[in-house]
Amino acid sequence: MIENKIENAIIIRSKTRLEQLTERFNTVAQAAFYVKQQKKSFSFKQAKKESIVQDLAEDSFDEAFSPYQIEHDKFYQALDRVQKEIQKLLKFKIIFQEHLPNYIFSKKDLVIVLGQDGLVANTAKYVHDIPIIAVNPDKERIDGILLPFNVSNFLASVQKVLSENYKHQSVTMAVAEMNDGQRLLAFNDFFVGPSNHTSARYNLSFKNRSENQSSSGIIISTGAGSTGWLSSLFNMANSIHKTFHGENEHPYRPFSREEKKLIFVVREPFLSKSSQINLTSGVLFNQEELIIESQMPKNGIIFSDGILSDYMSFNSGSIVSIRIADETAKLVVP
Repeated sequence: MIENKIENAIIIRSKTRLEQLTERFNTVAQAAFYVKQQKKSFSFKQAKKESIVQDLAEDSFDEAFSPYQIEHDKFYQALDRVQKEIQKLLKFKIIFQEHLPNYIFSKKDLVIVLGQDGLVANTAKYVHDIPIIAVNPDKERIDGILLPFNVSNFLASVQKVLSENYKHQSVTMAVAEMNDGQRLLAFNDFFVGPSNHTSARYNLSFKNRSENQSSSGIIISTGAGSTGWLSSLFNMANSIHKTFHGENEHPYRPFSREEKKLIFVVREPFLSKSSQINLTSGVLFNQEELIIESQMPKNGIIFSDGILSDYMSFNSGSIVSIRIADETAKLVVP
């Protein structure tokens, strides 16, 4: 017990949009100039096209850049508050999102995610069974479905974790294992398909059934992801059905993050002489697997949680098995 005593807080953050712009344009001033000039140029063109005489004052374009600055300032206020609070209890280290794949976490670590929901999903794939306290740095701008804490109340949960008297949710994740040994976890969902707007070609096997397919790709979702990309697919299907058949739609119901199941949906399946549409959705339980064999000579890809940097190439010769992962994410809850 003593050997696993938590000693460090690892604060996970991503770069703000302003920081990303500054990297691109070297300085904040140059980034602001670019954004304002783009807005200004568009406004002048619109006014000219519509024969409108406008007094386009220079300061009228400040609002094009101000959201970046406000968002940036708000984040750093939250980061400063979190650092001041956490140092009362633990040593801490700040890790940027892009360094997650190479950072080695310890059972002596406590993870604090400060950012948006997507950062929680990305972090969970690398920390495994370590408690995650997810903090919303800006409640006015971030919905925070996966961010139950804020800078004012997160420290109480840190204290509960340290005393081993805390509540948590064990979130089911998915795993994709390739025939060449590569492995990738998903907190929300996997996308299997083309990296561009061409068609995906592959053979899909599930529950002793198999068929060749052509589509825009496959989504495999966990319960955590069922409120996101998967829900949009159901919304689209319901809308099309209602438009052309005039019947009441069937309401979509997301499932629990803790539920041990995955749902897969083939997007825009195409029926042809060489592709079928009889196996376009299903539910995976326990150790059931979805097997997909690529028939794409190039541009095939598998990525997780909407993050293109978390990907595996999926071209001809590649076969992937997708199932419920043994690992779970341990999200601390109030």
